[in-house]
Amino acid sequence: MKKIGVLTGGGDCPGLNAVIRAVVKKSLKNKWEIIGIIDGWKGLIEGTVKQLSDQDVSGILPKGGTILGTSRTNPFKEQKNVDKLLANIKKFKLDALIAIGGEDTLGVALQLHKMGVPVVGVPKTIDNDISGTDYTFGFDTAVSIVTNAIDRLHTTAESHHRIMVLEVMGRHAGWIATISGIAGGADEILIPEIPFHIDDVCKNLQARHKSEKKFSIVVVSEGAKPCDSDQFEILCEEKDDFGHVRLGGIGQRLAKQIEKRLGVETRFTVLGHVQRGGSPTAYDRVLATRYGVAAVELVKRGEFGNMVALRGYKILPVHLDESVTKLRTVDMDIYEIATTFFAHPHHR
Repeated sequence: MKKIGVLTGGGDCPGLNAVIRAVVKKSLKNKWEIIGIIDGWKGLIEGTVKQLSDQDVSGILPKGGTILGTSRTNPFKEQKNVDKLLANIKKFKLDALIAIGGEDTLGVALQLHKMGVPVVGVPKTIDNDISGTDYTFGFDTAVSIVTNAIDRLHTTAESHHRIMVLEVMGRHAGWIATISGIAGGADEILIPEIPFHIDDVCKNLQARHKSEKKFSIVVVSEGAKPCDSDQFEILCEEKDDFGHVRLGGIGQRLAKQIEKRLGVETRFTVLGHVQRGGSPTAYDRVLATRYGVAAVELVKRGEFGNMVALRGYKILPVHLDESVTKLRTVDMDIYEIATTFFAHPHHR
């Protein structure tokens, strides 16, 4: 009888519980024992685990977050943590590991695979920036939440003749801003892939305000960068375990610059963790479920060192190397669609 460990790492997102549920149900069907690792890699270092039963995953499909807990722990920061982790895999007699997470979690999984640990990955990031897969679960839910926020900002912007700046998640890739911006009819979308000129942005907004439209919506990714960066200071230099600077504050600084230059009342909203929370959409529930089942099938076939990925409509195995070595940035053909609706399609 096989004994499989499952963990969730990195930021939480809607759909994690749907994957856990599918992994547990499919494993139990195979007559395997399934061990839940608490709080990501941290749990495997500290040896905090629990056996999962059918009962544990009952009713978790529509729930956001993760019943296993999560952390941004990088075991490879200290050799002693790697040693503890490997010792615990032996101690709990784990035949395989299923790691659900983004580039950092999968990066750790890849390193462990190279050390001979039988591991399979499930790609998770609401930013949708993992290479090798068309979609990550959680992204569709985040886009729905952001689109809803844009719709709500529209009505207040129109009533007050204001410019509204909405800051959304997206450290290196502007997928959330682009897709929700198109869906919500944003008048300007600023993403990390294309550094922006504040003058161009203001010209575009001014053109709208000179016309019949007395309001505008600007959607900006947290990682968007101005070409003239001297006017924008980074708010925070604090870094996490994987060396990422905590981003945030571009929305506020952008709103200040726009109001100063145009003399139009400008407000900013930062959606922040609201984008990560709550119940997953039907699309994400189904995708997460398919991923969970496919991950167990990879373990069964012994296809370790792979992650499950959506290609077209099929779920296929893709080597972890592909998910970790490069980021999946916004497809410029899709971004071009967004620019059709700007007053002046600029800086392209």
